[in-house]
Amino acid sequence: MKFPGSVLISLFLFLSETAAALCLSVAYRAAGDPMWHWLTLFFALLPCVLVQLSLVFIHRDVSRDRPLVLLLHLLQLGPLVRCVEAFYIYFHAGRVEEPYVSITKKWQMPKDGYSEEVEKEIGQAERKLCMHRSAFSRTSVIQAFLGSAPQLTLQLYISIMQQEVTAARSTFMILSLLSIVYGALRCNILAIKIKYDDYDIQVKPVAYLCIFLWRSLEIATRVTVLVLFSSVCQIWTLPVVLVNFLGFSFYPWILFWSSRSPFPENIEKEFSRFGTTIVLCLLTFLYAGINMFCWSAVQVELSDPDLISKSQNWCQMTVYYILRLLENAFLLLMWYIYRTDIYLYVCTPLLFLKLLLGYCMAVFFMLVFYQFCHPCKKLFSYSITEALLFCSKFLCFICKSPKSAVLTEKAVVKSPENTDETQSSSKTIDSQKQSPHQSVSSNA
Repeated sequence: MKFPGSVLISLFLFLSETAAALCLSVAYRAAGDPMWHWLTLFFALLPCVLVQLSLVFIHRDVSRDRPLVLLLHLLQLGPLVRCVEAFYIYFHAGRVEEPYVSITKKWQMPKDGYSEEVEKEIGQAERKLCMHRSAFSRTSVIQAFLGSAPQLTLQLYISIMQQEVTAARSTFMILSLLSIVYGALRCNILAIKIKYDDYDIQVKPVAYLCIFLWRSLEIATRVTVLVLFSSVCQIWTLPVVLVNFLGFSFYPWILFWSSRSPFPENIEKEFSRFGTTIVLCLLTFLYAGINMFCWSAVQVELSDPDLISKSQNWCQMTVYYILRLLENAFLLLMWYIYRTDIYLYVCTPLLFLKLLLGYCMAVFFMLVFYQFCHPCKKLFSYSITEALLFCSKFLCFICKSPKSAVLTEKAVVKSPENTDETQSSSKTIDSQKQSPHQSVSSNA
């Protein structure tokens, strides 16, 4: 049985970030900044409520009649109780023989083209601990992208506008960034386990390091670009955020409506159609929050019974990163054009290049992960390099197609001229043929 380290890390980030947010909110109120006080408090309490709801929903505490646990969740102590319960299960596992043991079958990663199926016994204790790990993984994603990401953006914006970075604010921003990166990392691991559920997956430390570098560079540059743009173009910040957020929110629904699939009814037996709709809206809400700041490795597919797409769509990933790079470059260009006196002592061209280079480095580490460090790279139908070559050839074909169309149009334009010339030449030949007869008749 594995040590529940992910549960401990999630709890530490949750408690430390919440405590730092509350302390910083009190400091803003004492300094006479009510707007920063309420925004910091809002982005601290919103993910707390969503985390409690997700833990109650995953563990089904409402149907199990556990009033004490529900009360602790209402007091925002749910993650602490769940962590204590997980470690209690871990340290007491194996002391008492379990009456019921289930057998699972997993395929090993192919070696030399062959793969073996391995049976494994899973007891009730290990199954409960696995449920706790899964629940904390999902709460880490919720905390990261619905709380930590907006919080980091807000605190960095305040630091730029006040031209001051205090020790409390810098500590809080570091905790928020670590929480976002950890949430993105858990999202990657969760996507791998969902897509390759039939295989025994073991993620190596090099893969974790590669994901950490990829996600940290991607998220840090994205947040910095958004903050720099919003500091000089406050009026246009809301349209940019709304277009991104609403676009990613409605994208799964558009695919679902276009597929004409039946409405999913197997999320929870006790849920009505209205409750299922609320859960699906929250899921797409979280999906949009993730894609606002980084690529979501888990793709929502409402027509699938598991609500998650199990296919590896390289083209969709390529389009996302190309469009995101162009958007970041455009936002940085707007910031560079309309920059104010706040950035008087900042080398703006160098900062511009550093941010674009940082995002390109994030894409580089992503390619390294999928090419060399992915635990299931042997199961890919084709590698990331082959996918990129295919996408580049496809783009070249699209670029060349207008040229070929122009050439065909020129040929079509030239063809009537040729026909006219042939007709005129035929007329001259006919006239030449008819001229002897005309001369004979004239002589006669």
